Amino acid sequence: MTKIFDAPEEFAATALAGFAALHPHFVRLIKGGVVRSTSVPKGKVSVVVGGGSGHYPAFAGYVGPGFVDAVVAGDVFASPSTAAVARVCRKAHHGGGILLSFGNYAGDVLNFGVAAERLRAEGIDVRIVAVTDDVASAPTETVSKRRGVAGDLVVFKIAGAAAEAGLPLDEVERIARHANARTVSFGVAFDGCTLPGSAGPLFTVPNGKMALGLGIHGEPGISEEAIVSASELATLLTEKLLPERPKDTRKVGVILNGLGATKYEELFVLWSSIAGRLQQAGLEIVAPEAGEFVTSLDMQGCSLTLVFLDDELEQHWIAPCSSPVLRRGATIPTTPAIDNLADEDMLTTYPPADGEGQRGGACIVRIFSETSLVLHEAEEQLGRIDAYAGDGDHGQGMARGVTAALEAARAASAAKAGTASVLAAAADAWADRAGGTSGAIWGLLLRSWSTALSDNGPIDDRAVVAGARQALDGVVRLGGAKIGDKTLVDAFSPFVDTLEKSFAESGSLSTAWRQAASAAKLAAEATAQLLPKLGRARPLAEKSLGHPDPGAVSFAMIATRVATCFDSWKQGATETSEHGLSPPLA
Repeated sequence: MTKIFDAPEEFAATALAGFAALHPHFVRLIKGGVVRSTSVPKGKVSVVVGGGSGHYPAFAGYVGPGFVDAVVAGDVFASPSTAAVARVCRKAHHGGGILLSFGNYAGDVLNFGVAAERLRAEGIDVRIVAVTDDVASAPTETVSKRRGVAGDLVVFKIAGAAAEAGLPLDEVERIARHANARTVSFGVAFDGCTLPGSAGPLFTVPNGKMALGLGIHGEPGISEEAIVSASELATLLTEKLLPERPKDTRKVGVILNGLGATKYEELFVLWSSIAGRLQQAGLEIVAPEAGEFVTSLDMQGCSLTLVFLDDELEQHWIAPCSSPVLRRGATIPTTPAIDNLADEDMLTTYPPADGEGQRGGACIVRIFSETSLVLHEAEEQLGRIDAYAGDGDHGQGMARGVTAALEAARAASAAKAGTASVLAAAADAWADRAGGTSGAIWGLLLRSWSTALSDNGPIDDRAVVAGARQALDGVVRLGGAKIGDKTLVDAFSPFVDTLEKSFAESGSLSTAWRQAASAAKLAAEATAQLLPKLGRARPLAEKSLGHPDPGAVSFAMIATRVATCFDSWKQGATETSEHGLSPPLA
């Protein structure tokens, strides 16, 4: 159990600050991550990686010459926000473009992807390589759906070496993709991990059993078997990976990774048998590593990663590097960085808004106030639903996100911002504080919705309906989910369809919203009969059968509570135009 902390919600940020204070020769702390503390040649490709905290030495321990240039760190097991990714990338960019890499998880894909779009719009060339090494999470026919586990280390190390060698962005990207395609991992757990402040582990393993194919965010294994001897475990791990060996491969890089509570001596015992199995398979082992490289807080277990080397990959796998966790070869000469990393402390300003626009902003604040109430009330319930096949943090993330959104909306409204600006401010705050998949989705959803609204005049009912469609389109385009995948989209899509149809028929936003919320609730309940096809729950699909999707459920809860706002406004609202309804100021 994770026992040393002050405020659990500040665990990740406090740990990152402590790490940076301990390793000033390698890193400098910035908001949301760390960057190299040594100088970087102008024009060099910047390798920026990241993900949730709780996996040390992934990811901050990888920063240094010959390795990565910067890391973006989210909360424990939660993706960093879009704003954090973009902010760290700007600080790490040295003119040669950026390679963004991360484990293939829905929240990371969304947040890093949206950040990349923003950076490209600013003129920065950004490429993305998602690591997909976990053979337990998808078969060879759908490799792109595999999640990233300890293979992160391999891909980041090889990409970092290519960038350090001065190769251009096209080549760094190509080599990183090549490394990812030839890297595979499989892991087992003997016990689960416990989030800071939680009373118990995210999952447990029966005595005498081990969970096969676990996830590094506290996701349970895909099956359980009796614990076996080190020799038998070595056979199990290697037999899961060797079938993916490319033809004519003669060399292999190896990582035997401890997940947080497995002692190094246990790994050394296991290594003897693993090395023998690989040699029996006709493989020459190159620069093997055994230790903790991608952990899961205090999880007891281990994983095996193989990278099937060719001459090009071997060159970068054994190339010199220096970081808190991995040091190889000759020391790379460096000098301290002298560039300024200070965040610009600029007062947030908003476009001018007339009186009706400001009334609309106050309306948005009231909506978030009601949303905050329902999500805090449901936090434990949503966490339980998420724990069946996920990591149990959905309720916590939603509560965290809506709290930040409400605070931002209030601040924007107090600054006399209009409807669109207040909603946009709330969207960015939700994404930045919640992190993870839900934070990315809700930030994108609300941001897209805000673009249909205006800062002047009363809230236009037709714009609200149009904004719902824009929000859904944005989530589907960047998130990749569709009806039937067991995600928020299963509730959101029927909500939008019903909202449009009912509004066209009745002309009443209140009536249309109420009917749309009912449709969303029914659709959310129906997700209990679906198997997940995206996200962390997908590898544990059978365990989620009979339980609704937490994202769909929380969406329906929010839609239903917002419907009550329309009913209460009927008592005191005044019609301000034939198309808009502005509620009284809060």
